[in-house]
Amino acid sequence: MAVEVYLNFNGNCREALEFYAEVFETEQPQIMTYGQMPPDPEFTLPEEAKNLVMHARLNINGSTVMFSDVLPGMPFVVGNNISLTIASKNMDEIKSIFSKLKKGGTVGMDLQETFWSKCYGNLTDKFGIGWQFNYDS
Repeated sequence: MAVEVYLNFNGNCREALEFYAEVFETEQPQIMTYGQMPPDPEFTLPEEAKNLVMHARLNINGSTVMFSDVLPGMPFVVGNNISLTIASKNMDEIKSIFSKLKKGGTVGMDLQETFWSKCYGNLTDKFGIGWQFNYDS
């Protein structure tokens, strides 16, 4: 059984998807919008929600990461309770992805040797998502 991650965004999910697809060089994601939902007589979809992302997924190095926007008016907390980990045996890959994701973000710990890894670092990207990087020797 795989563990998959689901990330929620506050109206900028499409931008995040495009960014991550470029960083990880994946296929462009299939995006389902809230406007594509079948009509529900008990729920009127706000006009501003119709183009928001209801569901999308990316395959990032063999792992599925799913994405959506929250509906307007729903509570949203920037993802400080989630971090995604990139573990790789390829040091160049770690350095490249770290460099791309840190643009517009905040580095918590620059890539460096630790007692558990020859290369570890972490950052929060420009969308508020935490990332950890670990060289898997």
